[in-house]
Amino acid sequence: MYNIVLAEDHILVREGIKKIIEGFPGLKVVGEVGDGSELLELLKSLTVDMAIIDITMPSLPGIEATREIKKAYPGVKVLILTMHKKKEYLNNAIAAGIDGYLLKEDAPKELLNAIDKIRQGMIYVSPLLSGDLANLYVRSQRQSAEDAEPLSPREIEIIKLIAEGKSSKEIAEILFLSFRTIQNHRTRIMKKLNLKKNTDLVRYAIRKGYAVSAIP
Repeated sequence: MYNIVLAEDHILVREGIKKIIEGFPGLKVVGEVGDGSELLELLKSLTVDMAIIDITMPSLPGIEATREIKKAYPGVKVLILTMHKKKEYLNNAIAAGIDGYLLKEDAPKELLNAIDKIRQGMIYVSPLLSGDLANLYVRSQRQSAEDAEPLSPREIEIIKLIAEGKSSKEIAEILFLSFRTIQNHRTRIMKKLNLKKNTDLVRYAIRKGYAVSAIP
């Protein structure tokens, strides 16, 4: 049996969701609450596979409740059930660790599908918002690419020494490399980072945590 708890402050909505769930074999609603704080208390005493949570609730809103659940009960899946269509809500919910985001207007048709997808380990998003999810994914991938370290381990080693004020000759001696090799590394580093001056290189090292003091 797949155990589900409902956190929704509107009783009629809660009853409707419960009716859909319990009409499907293998699913069972084992608890119902009206706010996030009650939900966290309930989880202490139940074995739960999934929590279906409204975003807008008294005491502890759904996004904050999700964060707490994911910290205390990482194995519990969280499906947000909400009227909010703005991508900011979806973005915040994904950042909090939700496993699904279902609009209430889609619930009659999509609730069981959402539960099934999440049980399979997938992330579910209402069809009306699936385009927004794709946009969020593209933006996150671009940000990850921007945040990635473009330098090789050897180049990082060299940039650390440059930030310490070492000359190319000194770096060559420390690393047992030729002066020409160090100069070539310097050129590649500056090109990769699109920098023109040595002071910019040092500032980059400071910003990335490779050095502890900056050149003004």
